[in-house]
Amino acid sequence: MELLANELSLHEQFHDSGTFHAAFSRIMAMRAIARRYKLELHCQRDLLSSNPIRGETLQKTIMGFPREERLAALGWLTRKGPFWEDIRRHSGNDYLECGNDVVTDTAIGEAAFRKLHGVDCGLVSFTPSEWEFAPVKVTWRREAEQLDDRSTALKNWWNGEALEDALRECAPPILTWRELAEVCPSRFEGLTFSGDCFDPLINGVPFAKSSADRILVLLGILDALVQEREDTGEWTAEGRQIYRQYFMGDRALFSDSSPSERRKFRKELTFGHPENPGGRLCCPWHGKVSHKTLRLHFSWPPPAKQPVYVVYAGPKITKR
Repeated sequence: MELLANELSLHEQFHDSGTFHAAFSRIMAMRAIARRYKLELHCQRDLLSSNPIRGETLQKTIMGFPREERLAALGWLTRKGPFWEDIRRHSGNDYLECGNDVVTDTAIGEAAFRKLHGVDCGLVSFTPSEWEFAPVKVTWRREAEQLDDRSTALKNWWNGEALEDALRECAPPILTWRELAEVCPSRFEGLTFSGDCFDPLINGVPFAKSSADRILVLLGILDALVQEREDTGEWTAEGRQIYRQYFMGDRALFSDSSPSERRKFRKELTFGHPENPGGRLCCPWHGKVSHKTLRLHFSWPPPAKQPVYVVYAGPKITKR
């Protein structure tokens, strides 16, 4: 699956920066969901010149965002991309039509051209907009070449829940804890797993799909955060945003054990080092799975140029 941001869903429909800020946050949240499934949301290089508000470019509107959100947005739209033009498949001579609109040189046209050539490709659109419908039907007109027209229907998402449901269905189903243990190292390449990380689940907890799905979400967030670390150990703007969203606040998904727990359960919270035989790691930081009261322990904070080690997935260790 490839995902392209639909720039046509920005058509001066927002009346103020506040409502657009909320809409852009939804797009960034969907981008984060895609990245948890090892997908990128490709954007158009000149998306910053589009107009979400009449008479105001996207670039100007973004400059009014809070600092960290502004830096994360500009990092995506100006530096990181990825930009779909870099691997563009259709040319300006390909006549692609959606309804009564010509969509050549747009993400819609590119997504349709890719799908017509065997690549599963869909769209992510801003909301509210005129593009809150699916499928998006596109026709490749080929009369000039004296060839028959070809048509396709594109998937289109404008809310994160529907996107996550679709991406989860695309992924191979995980039916046992052992399958979860086997798939995680390749799916989350930014993390380093200990060989016995999942043994507490495999050997003592009845499998529950909802818990496995939650563990995958937690690992996806942690992996996305690790990918946003500079060689110096500092976080990028997007990394800081992920940290604030998931590591801070009373309802954070990740947290440190309390001082009393670290003292009382220090032995239980110390694990074998995945890469240093005989070495030990104290890992009180954990992600939380409410169902069955499971925990995911990992080394934190990571020193510069060192991995994040995931060392334990199983029942809560610090039960009183």
